[in-house]
Amino acid sequence: MDVLTHDQLLLSGLIRHGVRQLRNPWADGPDRVTQCPIRPGRSYTYRFTIENQEGTLWWHAHSRWLRATVYGALIIHPKLGFPYPFPMPRAEIPVLLGEWWDRNPMDVLRIADFTGAAPNISDAYTINGQPGDLYRCSKQETVRFPVGSGETILLRVINSALNQELFFGVANHRLTVVAVDAAYTKPFTTSVIMIAPGQTTDVLLTADQTPGHYYMAARAYNSANAPFDNTTTTAILEYKTAPGNAKKGKQSTPIFPRLPGFNDTNSAIAFTSRLRSPSKVKVPLQIDENLFFTVGLGLINCTNPNSPRCQGPNGTRFAASVNNMSFVLPKRNSLMQAYYQGQPGIFTTDFPPVPPVKFDYTGNVSRGLWQPVKATKLYKLKFGARVQIVFQDTSIVTVEDHPMHLHGYHFAVIGSGFGNFNPQKDPARFNLIDPPYRNTIGTPPGGWVAIRFEADNPGIWLMHCHLDSHLNWGLAMAFLVENGVGMLQSVQPPPLDLPRC
Repeated sequence: MDVLTHDQLLLSGLIRHGVRQLRNPWADGPDRVTQCPIRPGRSYTYRFTIENQEGTLWWHAHSRWLRATVYGALIIHPKLGFPYPFPMPRAEIPVLLGEWWDRNPMDVLRIADFTGAAPNISDAYTINGQPGDLYRCSKQETVRFPVGSGETILLRVINSALNQELFFGVANHRLTVVAVDAAYTKPFTTSVIMIAPGQTTDVLLTADQTPGHYYMAARAYNSANAPFDNTTTTAILEYKTAPGNAKKGKQSTPIFPRLPGFNDTNSAIAFTSRLRSPSKVKVPLQIDENLFFTVGLGLINCTNPNSPRCQGPNGTRFAASVNNMSFVLPKRNSLMQAYYQGQPGIFTTDFPPVPPVKFDYTGNVSRGLWQPVKATKLYKLKFGARVQIVFQDTSIVTVEDHPMHLHGYHFAVIGSGFGNFNPQKDPARFNLIDPPYRNTIGTPPGGWVAIRFEADNPGIWLMHCHLDSHLNWGLAMAFLVENGVGMLQSVQPPPLDLPRC
């Protein structure tokens, strides 16, 4: 049993991102989904069991934009006596990529909520909380990672940024990818990784270069036609025998890695398409629930365009949706507590399995389809149902890579492509042998991605875009997975100290 406690934090919920929380949605943490807010001055102890998982996950606040600064690594080591499926590294280093605003992120969000416009972009990216050498006033605090010549280290890279996918690399060093989202992969080497908010990537790095100082750096992969933070965060890989160390002399200027351009979708897709499970994995072959979800942005028309509350494009307010349903969190109770208590009127279970209107998703979409419907709709799954979801990006407002995260589950990523998904032709290309398992996967911009999983974890589980500006606009929905037979297939009772609504 792992116990994680926090006290006197102004948090509404804290989640262990990627921990499956089997039969225990009460420990999942998203505000108004599995619990009500933790009130100021109060505390709530999350008690949960980690089962059959190992690798790099993370924890973060899950209420509005609090996770901009409230997050950390959650590392699950193998059981004693069970080695890694790769050579034992000399050291393990968590590398948390973040975003920084020069003002309170909650104020940035409040202004966007009021105006209906997009929130201001961040002022910096960070590595382990520090922006690095390329920003004003931060050079003295740049993070340094010492390494001995010939040593192999394991970098546990986590994208904890709020709204930005990132390219990451280390100058002159190859990275061997060995795991993503706490699931081992077939090892492969690369000079750069693309990592979306919510995702983790474990890479081995061997210090096989001339002793010196080498930048590790991260900067934006921006797939949307939208403003973004075009800065670069750095840390330094520092050889212990490098000239200038230990006050032996002046240090050389670190070498900078070659990172793809901000709009280099080809490099992003080339990286993700190489991910495979180490061997054949169990993938549902017969499907009980075949779901097709459009994901993307939208605009809410205003009765008084260009007013102070309608500062979005052409005097509108930004929105986002899944199957044209813009998700609204309840106010009177959390979804899970309402379900467990049998309280009516909090949600409905009529979320559409396909878009209400079929259209050319990545073409020139009629403006009549740009405005979503605001609702709190869930989709009900029977315990043990074999589920396939195709996430289809749309060109409404802009195409974009949306990192979709499913709480309480990990899933096989069986295929992806550009353009509109073709249900007659595209399934022939699915990988049902060794697809990677993930808990967060991006939709190729102007394309689709397909996943499969078995609904073996009862409860209510949020699924959402991990770009928090999109989540705030409603790019989310939730699954209600019914209990199966007996105690081991049913949600356990809520803890006595679960926050009251």
